[in-house]
This record gives sequence, structure tokens and C-alpha cells, in this order.
Amino acid sequence: MGDVAAKIKVMPNSPEVDLDELQDDLEAALPQGARIRGFERDDVAFGLVALLPTVIVPDDAGGTEAVEEAFAAVEDVESVAVENVGRL
Repeated sequence: MGDVAAKIKVMPNSPEVDLDELQDDLEAALPQGARIRGFERDDVAFGLVALLPTVIVPDDAGGTEAVEEAFAAVEDVESVAVENVGRL
């Protein structure tokens, strides 16, 4: 048993969203046992920037669903999508 690393694309609901604040909110929303290994930013269009946190979840946590649900519930998040998943 190991950990699973997932890159998750989080789209803010407007270009005015403070991305540093959103990163803090995402970290605060993480389910127990999950952790963020780093953030990337991706310029999408029209000034909109997506956050791409790499989230580490324990193998026995049932995948990334709990993280996706937690991120989707964060204020200012428009959508959440898993970009890729791999084992560590």
C-alpha cells in the first residue's frame, strides 16, 4: 500500500478571485489524511487562471472523490476536475 498522487484542476469562478487566498482555502478544505504537494497555475483564457494542486491521498482513502467534493464546496470554485492520477 502506498499513496496516490492526483493533479486536480480547480477553476475559479471569475478572474477577480485572489488565487493565493483560494490556495489557502483549498488547503484548509482537505479531508483528513490528504495533503498538497504543490500548486501550479495554468492560464486558461480571458485572464482566468486555473490552480493545479498535486494532492497526495493515502491508498486506502478510496481515491480522490473526497478531495474533489471538498474542493468543489470551497467558495469561488467554479469546477474541479482530476487531470491525472498515479501511485507514489
